[in-house]
Amino acid sequence: MDITQQLALLKRGATDIKPEDGLLEKLKKAEKTGKPLRIKLGLDPTAPDIHLGSAVVLRKLRQFQDLGHEVTVVIGDFTAMIGDPSGRSETRKQLSRADVDANARTYADQYCRILDASRTSVRFNSEWLGALNFHEVIMLAGRTTVAQIMERDDFARRFRENQTIGLHELMYPLCQAYDSVVLESDVEMGGSDQMFNIMTGRALQGQYGQDTQIGLFMPLLVGLDGVQKMSKSLGNYIGITEPANTMFGKVMSIPDRLLRDYFILTTDVPDAEVEALVTGAEQGTANPRDVKRRLAREIVTIYHDASAAEGADEEFRRVYSEKQRPQEIPTKPLPAEAGEKGAIWVCRLLVALGLASGTGEARRLVQQGGVQIEDRKVTDPAEEIPVADLLGAVVRVGSRRFVKVEGG
Repeated sequence: MDITQQLALLKRGATDIKPEDGLLEKLKKAEKTGKPLRIKLGLDPTAPDIHLGSAVVLRKLRQFQDLGHEVTVVIGDFTAMIGDPSGRSETRKQLSRADVDANARTYADQYCRILDASRTSVRFNSEWLGALNFHEVIMLAGRTTVAQIMERDDFARRFRENQTIGLHELMYPLCQAYDSVVLESDVEMGGSDQMFNIMTGRALQGQYGQDTQIGLFMPLLVGLDGVQKMSKSLGNYIGITEPANTMFGKVMSIPDRLLRDYFILTTDVPDAEVEALVTGAEQGTANPRDVKRRLAREIVTIYHDASAAEGADEEFRRVYSEKQRPQEIPTKPLPAEAGEKGAIWVCRLLVALGLASGTGEARRLVQQGGVQIEDRKVTDPAEEIPVADLLGAVVRVGSRRFVKVEGG
């Protein structure tokens, strides 16, 4: 690709590049010197599963790799013990060392599904942040001001509302910025919620006399509910390690208005083709369900393969169009407490079977009419289900999740 084509590829889906002409200048310099750019992404290991939302930035990193540049993933094992305050209305709970280590290992296993492992450097920022003595921390803190830190919207809002702000939280942007200094990064990637942290890194590099990094920002992918950003805690996510059939079914549940964003941010379908597909769905010249099936096949192919995508498509049509059960239904044992009491609360049952993340979500699912045991719809979230009604029964949530109950 020439520089113009490279720039067009890297700008696809991005919400902002700061400074706007900075990436073009970096690419020109790399071509002239033959020296690859150093691209940085920081990941705080606070969640153990990567989903399509977090994969948006990882896919952009892979594009940089394919253009010959170097990628460094910084696992924020040190900063995770502070907790990124971005977008928070209260202090984050600090993670234990054991939690951080467990989550970091899971991240390392999963990011290689997207990045080229042979061309990815992984660093833990405890390597340099944990090595600073208190004198060096004070000197680092002296490179910014309280006024600059308080320009950050969430800090300013919490201060106005008399919400507690820990002194350690004020240090977080500076810690992330120091990562960029240590790595001498040329480009730092992040979601749009990382604007302040990344631009703080650019400013700090300038104070250290380095060439300053470019901030390349990707949007936050909206989740399956069509309202909030994709998040495991909200239950509106598509995990990149989920089975092909589950992934396909979840993609088919997204609102039609999100089709363009999902094509651009989660697939490699060319822009012109995306526009034709989405415009057809919007104007009625194409069935939105068929366009969504194309999207689902593309996504499943990326994280599984074409054969798995074809099989998932066929299974979806069989189950949802022909109203049949899946050919393969996972089985889970009946919770022990049900056997002891002779019955189990329906919300606790759904959690035990992995059909809800918590009793709050389970209650909502029942109230929305989305829960069936065999052919009976459960409508009372307080109902106790007898053991006799559960053994060998298929519990269904919505139109795509099934579990068969075994004796336990």
